[in-house]
Amino acid sequence: MSAIRPRRSVLYMPGANERALEKAKTLPADSLILDLEDAVAPEAKVEARDRVCGVVKAGGYGPRELIIRVNGQDTEWGKADLRAAAHANPDAILAPKVTRGDDIRWLDETLSEAGASASLGLWVMIETPLSILNIKDIASTAQTTRLSGFVMGSNDLIKDFRAEPMPGRENLAACYTLAIAAARAYDLLVFDGVYNDIANTQGFVAESKQAKAFGFDGKTLIHPTQVEPCNTVFAPPAEAVQQSRDVIAAFADPANAGKGVLKVNGKMTELLHLAQAKRMVAVAEAIAQREAVQ
Repeated sequence: MSAIRPRRSVLYMPGANERALEKAKTLPADSLILDLEDAVAPEAKVEARDRVCGVVKAGGYGPRELIIRVNGQDTEWGKADLRAAAHANPDAILAPKVTRGDDIRWLDETLSEAGASASLGLWVMIETPLSILNIKDIASTAQTTRLSGFVMGSNDLIKDFRAEPMPGRENLAACYTLAIAAARAYDLLVFDGVYNDIANTQGFVAESKQAKAFGFDGKTLIHPTQVEPCNTVFAPPAEAVQQSRDVIAAFADPANAGKGVLKVNGKMTELLHLAQAKRMVAVAEAIAQREAVQ
């Protein structure tokens, strides 16, 4: 099972913006994606790479998980980004535009050859029609590589589908379901795409609730104002955590030894609910630990 740590809010930070990278040290985001790709103009790519790798090496981000998003390997900056990011040793590297399992194997080999530590994770963007069609092939490489997470590139999917944004995202539902199914089958993290209308808090909260209902581990964000509402949505409710603790206690009671079904607080509860309860309590405890250290 993937290590349980809070990953409710995954905030993109532009790698070319020194002030933003410094501000990120004070934000309550669980994870930060320090972006060398979409957020950086071509003429600023090399400078941004040096800046991002420098701040990662310097530290100061507390409990926040650090991910460096590199440029695509078909660009003039991609390979140098990978090598530099491997030496900076963030928690993970996020690679764009993967389309098949061979892409993951190549990225994994290249990172290892660059001297990346064994603990360095590899996240990849799921943002093309081919990545959706090949999602099982991509996910299955987690068995033999450092692949550990999917990030949905919803805007790119909409563009490549020649589709239009829909409030309920019905035209992306199949993509999300396939990506989540593949992630769960191969024990990967999976994160929802961004919400573009920064001023629409109500719409953002609604989409975050939908993302949680789909089964995403958290949501990627494009603005600091989205962090706190996202954290609230993806945190387990207090009453659900208490019910989970009661379920764990009930199955641990010697009087219930060998029983597969119990009634807990009036609710029929099976062993599958015990597994869910243990995970929910672990998530709640991880969030409490995260929020105690800013």
